[in-house]
Amino acid sequence: MTDYARLDAWVDAHFDEQVSFLQSLVRVPTDTPPGNNAPHAVRTAELLKEMGLVAEAHAVPAQAVQDYGMQSITNLIVRREYGPGRRIALNAHGDVVPPGDGWQHDPYGAEIENGSLYGRAAAVSKSDFASFTYAVRALEAVAKPTHGAVELHFTYDEEFGGLLGPGWLLSQGLTKPDLMIAAGFSYEVVTAHNGCLQMEVTVHGKMAHAAIPTTGVDALQGAVKILNALYAQNALYQNIRSEVPGISHPYLNVGRIEGGTNTNVVPGKVSFKLDRRMIPEENAVEVEADIRRIIQEAAAATPGITIDIKRLLLANSMRPLPGNQPLVDAIQKHGEVLFGEPIPAMGTPLYTDVRLYGEAGIPGVIYGAGPRTVLESHAKRNDERVVLEDLRRATKVIARTLADLLAPA
Repeated sequence: MTDYARLDAWVDAHFDEQVSFLQSLVRVPTDTPPGNNAPHAVRTAELLKEMGLVAEAHAVPAQAVQDYGMQSITNLIVRREYGPGRRIALNAHGDVVPPGDGWQHDPYGAEIENGSLYGRAAAVSKSDFASFTYAVRALEAVAKPTHGAVELHFTYDEEFGGLLGPGWLLSQGLTKPDLMIAAGFSYEVVTAHNGCLQMEVTVHGKMAHAAIPTTGVDALQGAVKILNALYAQNALYQNIRSEVPGISHPYLNVGRIEGGTNTNVVPGKVSFKLDRRMIPEENAVEVEADIRRIIQEAAAATPGITIDIKRLLLANSMRPLPGNQPLVDAIQKHGEVLFGEPIPAMGTPLYTDVRLYGEAGIPGVIYGAGPRTVLESHAKRNDERVVLEDLRRATKVIARTLADLLAPA
């Protein structure tokens, strides 16, 4: 039987050091876009080396990264070999959305106030660079495993879909774990998540002087008809319900619109980008075909309008694989003890790059440092933060879970 109290005590004794490690990670920006993330990988590898952890640096070829719309990606793998048995991967991503406006704290200051550490990626998911690293260190210092292996996967392409992060490590044959835990930011252990289809729609008309609008074709009016059709469909999505706890219904969001040249010119081109979230029960091919049909039918109602539709991202849903139960059981057991409340296994309406492990046949879950809800973490909003006590307890949960899963049969 593992001495859980000794694991917990090791985490407590090294917690100030762990917080300092997280602060160092937050202070190196990884805004994506533009996605110049290799410098963060270099800094992370340096910090890991100081702890005696050797990180393999796997740089994605520059042309592939540029074609993808980013500037640099170097993914890291730390391999800790103990003996025959299960190989467990712990994955967290370093890339994050830009901070945006409205911050009361420096987005890269890693300031601590009232027990929380503030900064972009403090919750999603540099906190789990720290929780996973220190869980492994506690495991090795206390449990001294002789079976199995642990790999730390620190990757830099979640915001763009993961194909050059975990997807690249898997496709290159650089890893093939038996189980995996990916960074999370809520108390729940997440076993399923939504899929996501992102598309760019460009509506073409004909520019004209606003004084003689009949000589042109207003692309904006065409775009409005398409948008109205999409929003009408979005209302109908509420009638489609998922059976996965934590996931409600599909939905659609138009997050960016641009077009026109000036106020006195009939706009000749308007483009917008949409995000369609898919519940696990939906078929991604059918969803995309239906969105294209809606757009094409609405465009046809405006004479002179033509459209281009470009798929930007197709991320499949994460569905539970049968082999994930040992992960779920261990995290629920230790989470309830350490957090003092039951830890549900459920889905999340987000999409993540964890699905790529599932598509490779690797059972996994999402769990890590975070509050009771995503909203509390301010993820992707101003003043993102992680409660340090949550970081401490999540580290203990992971350390205990690894000790259980790597114990001799």
